[in-house]
Amino acid sequence: MSRRRKQVKKNILPDPRFNSTIVTELVGVVLKQGKKTIAERIVYEALDQLNEKVDIKGDHIDKFDAALENIKPRLEVKTRRVGGANYQVPIEVAPDRAKALALRWLLDAARKRNESSMSDRLAAELVQAINNEGNAVRKKQEVHKMAEANKAFAHFRW
Repeated sequence: MSRRRKQVKKNILPDPRFNSTIVTELVGVVLKQGKKTIAERIVYEALDQLNEKVDIKGDHIDKFDAALENIKPRLEVKTRRVGGANYQVPIEVAPDRAKALALRWLLDAARKRNESSMSDRLAAELVQAINNEGNAVRKKQEVHKMAEANKAFAHFRW
């Protein structure tokens, strides 16, 4: 049993432009060296570009949510040590962790792209995520493939 304190979940304030907490979380992930206004500008420009490029009904947030749903993992593997052997045990991902992983993978994939500005990179990765393409979606598929391959060890889940 863990001796650590229970983690306190922080209240996240919605962002001023879209009144959405998920956009605030994305700004926090994009944030570097405490420069929040620059991170906000990058995210807002990317969401504006996403709105122009994608022909799905809805506003900026609906399109962003659609992209994020395609990146969120349903399963992941966790290492368990049983009888001197390590097993990769597939487990279901909690919604908060799935969102955090999706945001992290989205940003990692965007940073590795070749577009000129970060907002262009983020927008391009979001457009590809809506179409179930791109490196962030590929990362999710790799994690799911790993969980599927280790389905035989699911009985070690506890």
